[in-house]
Amino acid sequence: MDPQLPLPVVGIDVSKASLAICSLCQEQVQHLEVSNSKAGFQQVVKACGAHCLFVMEATGTYYLSLAYYLHEQGGQVAVLNPLVIKRFIQMHLSKSKSDRKDAQWLLRYGQQQAVKIWQPDEQVLVECRQLEQLNEQLLKQKTMISNSLEALQQQPVISKAALKRLQQILKALTKQVQEVEAELLALLEQRFHTEMTLLCSIPGIGRKTAGMLLLFAGGFTRLDNYRQLIAMAGLSPREHTSGTSIRGKVRITKMGGGLIRGKLFMCSFSAKKTNAACKAIYERLVAKGKNGKVALIAVCNKLLKQAFAIVKSGVPYQADFTSKLALNS
Repeated sequence: MDPQLPLPVVGIDVSKASLAICSLCQEQVQHLEVSNSKAGFQQVVKACGAHCLFVMEATGTYYLSLAYYLHEQGGQVAVLNPLVIKRFIQMHLSKSKSDRKDAQWLLRYGQQQAVKIWQPDEQVLVECRQLEQLNEQLLKQKTMISNSLEALQQQPVISKAALKRLQQILKALTKQVQEVEAELLALLEQRFHTEMTLLCSIPGIGRKTAGMLLLFAGGFTRLDNYRQLIAMAGLSPREHTSGTSIRGKVRITKMGGGLIRGKLFMCSFSAKKTNAACKAIYERLVAKGKNGKVALIAVCNKLLKQAFAIVKSGVPYQADFTSKLALNS
């Protein structure tokens, strides 16, 4: 294939059990449906060839095995946020919905828009994300059992057997959470020892937050500027105004990054007291009449700016020039 020619585009709508494929053959739209399995992946490559641009949505974890397989076969893979495709379809005023149609829209998007080529994460990051997901599930179970225990203790008649069982389960879950968190942090410190040390030098960021931030940002290796990091965390401001009649409040986008957002918000309470740049921005906004939550969100943004600048520069936090580093990155 001529390296100067654009790669053929293949749209793939991914579901748990099947893949809807849409490609062009001699200017004719071709549709194919295969199973979401190794055998199905082989059928895709046999029908379309390996050297294509395969465009798909990030549908939970269902797309991952396919994306890895196509990447290993030498194909280029683009994994899109489902919201991006939804807006693209709405822009073209389409209302019909089916797997075949969605695959065709993915094909059109790949033909008309510049896409970022997907790269698989290194193994340690994949393992760490699985441990993080497990930890979140354990925390949810712990909260549920804790609530059940509290509700039981409020009743006029209490079963000693039920009370004992709930207490045992809560104790076991607490131990599991501690062990999973320790395993996760150990893996992250082994892989990102230097970066962990740098992030922990920032007042307000502790060991757990440093680890979560490195995992969330993929070690900062694929980020070009701090604005990308802020957008990933869902902390970018979103304005809602129109003409002279609509003047909505400026809010954050909250698109993705819920875990790291919550962790940063907790860190902001300490950072506004101990971190010179964060303290300055917090006090300035409060003096302007902004409410405390808005000021704390600004502190979260400042922490992300500092984190990006410090990891990229390799220079630990120093109160007299960290702000300058962040601004210049």
